[in-house]
Amino acid sequence: MNTSKFQILLVDDHPLITDAYEHAFINLGQEKEMKFQISVAHDFPSALHALDQRVYDIVFVDVQLEPSEQDDLLSGEDLGVRIRERFGNTKIVMSTTFNDHYRIQSIIEQVSPDGFLIKNDLTPPELQLAIWKVLKEPPYYSKTVVESMRQFISNDFVLDRIDRQLLYYLAQGANQYEIADLLSLSRAAIVKRKKHLKEVFDVENREDRILLEKARKKGFI
Repeated sequence: MNTSKFQILLVDDHPLITDAYEHAFINLGQEKEMKFQISVAHDFPSALHALDQRVYDIVFVDVQLEPSEQDDLLSGEDLGVRIRERFGNTKIVMSTTFNDHYRIQSIIEQVSPDGFLIKNDLTPPELQLAIWKVLKEPPYYSKTVVESMRQFISNDFVLDRIDRQLLYYLAQGANQYEIADLLSLSRAAIVKRKKHLKEVFDVENREDRILLEKARKKGFI
């Protein structure tokens, strides 16, 4: 970053959260004599529009955004991946209330964020510290993320995008034939992936309902 004014985009569907982030940037700017130009988006379409307008130095992305099928975005994780692919120098900060180890590791694996914040960990001073660290010395992970990384031993349980799409369409009530068409996979491939997902989530029952309940609890849908 070689500019005196940093371009910031805050993406979260709760205005109170984006207000808190904005105040943290303002306070940090006053403390460190830095300038921030802040844009805010509360859904995927407005976030994509903002990303088309300029290149941002930092983008805060909430994981739990309302899915947008027309934009092929099921969660903030997908937006994070898209930003990473499109803007190589933009720093990405993911934030969520979920603290499940598998969900955290999936986001780290897929997005490789410069910052990762569990909202329940944050106080105003720590939020300012997180912004400063991401600007100057990334990455910055809040304490729950760090603890998760210590406890998580294997990446075998990280779900890829197709797994998450499969769960999403199951939750929408689609059957295996419809999902196979939507994902351009064979029915056998769908069956194999569902079996794998049930192993991941420790589901012995053949009903998809139990799988979806566990996936929802862990924040994958």
